[in-house]
Amino acid sequence: MPILNRAAELQAEVSEWRRHLHANPEILYDVENTAAFVADKLKEFGVDEIVTGIGRTGVVGVINGRGESRRSIGLRADMDALPIEEISGKPWASKIAGRMHACGHDGHTAMLLGAAKYLAETRNFNGRVIVIFQPAEEGGAGALAMVQDGLMERFGIEEVYGMHNMPGQPVGTFSIRKGGIMAAPDKFFITVKGRGGHAAEPHNTVDPIAIGAQIVTNLQLIAARNANPLRSVVVSVTRFNAGTTHNIIPEEASLTGTVRSLDENVRDLAEKRIYDIAHGLAAANGAEAEVVYERACPVTVNHPEETEHAARAAMDVAGKDKVNTEIDPSMAGEDFAFMLQSRPGAYIMIGHGDTPGLHNPSYDFNDEVLAYGISYWVRLAEQRLTD
Repeated sequence: MPILNRAAELQAEVSEWRRHLHANPEILYDVENTAAFVADKLKEFGVDEIVTGIGRTGVVGVINGRGESRRSIGLRADMDALPIEEISGKPWASKIAGRMHACGHDGHTAMLLGAAKYLAETRNFNGRVIVIFQPAEEGGAGALAMVQDGLMERFGIEEVYGMHNMPGQPVGTFSIRKGGIMAAPDKFFITVKGRGGHAAEPHNTVDPIAIGAQIVTNLQLIAARNANPLRSVVVSVTRFNAGTTHNIIPEEASLTGTVRSLDENVRDLAEKRIYDIAHGLAAANGAEAEVVYERACPVTVNHPEETEHAARAAMDVAGKDKVNTEIDPSMAGEDFAFMLQSRPGAYIMIGHGDTPGLHNPSYDFNDEVLAYGISYWVRLAEQRLTD
């Protein structure tokens, strides 16, 4: 079936909500105005229960169906923006310097609000739909905060689903895969401590720059020679700082980078090898190395059965030929992984068309996507909560 007629009718209204959110972006957990906007809309729709402050500033709405079942599924959208200066030039561009919705969370929130309005009007399901509006997806682990705040237990959520827009993928299409779909995005910091001195007398120094360069080169062997080539991992050094002028060998050099992995065993391997390489090369050259490895969210792993449910709902909206069920995984991270660790569920990509990419200062959510996203959420809820 195509997009729902009611979703198409709602598109103009939902677009207004989306543009309001886009013009007023908020960062991480500081989404009080966005959360208030969401709560007000849910109240206006007649949602049965509205709870704020879950995971500090998250909002949860409960929509009861027509039957007596207490079975509940969760549908999640993220609300926070990014610390980026917008250059889209749109009339609804960010009003706040240095902040913008560069990842489409304004669209995600608007689509789930549109679905909530439809589901509250029709209630054509037997059970409860739990709409989840999450703060701090962009590096703040807001999903984990909501889970730790009792989200799943308090609302009896049995399955949980997420969705993200995908620039470059045609509007009216969806993509998904079973298993790992998004990577664990870890960070590392290495400080090489040598002995500084005059650049004309390197034999009297322990050069942290030369040692750091060896570390950079050898870190590439983690992916090339240590990890199973069928288990993807990316190790990238993205910053190398040392020295103050041309004729002084400095005392220290610092390296920063990221590890992206789709397998927890490979993740463990990469962390261990970074420690081994940095400490080993430093010691071999008479220096010391300090390593800090920070784990972010885990791999986003789609559960097999729930992935099939999500794909079926998407096919009902877009057609079987418009749903790719074997998309290549992304090495970007997504904290929805914490919710998928807590409950079975699936994360799906919705086509965004030929637009600037995510986290680009020219990005703007494509409002043509709204009706497809609303329709997907509705079909998924109705299918999973049938009599």
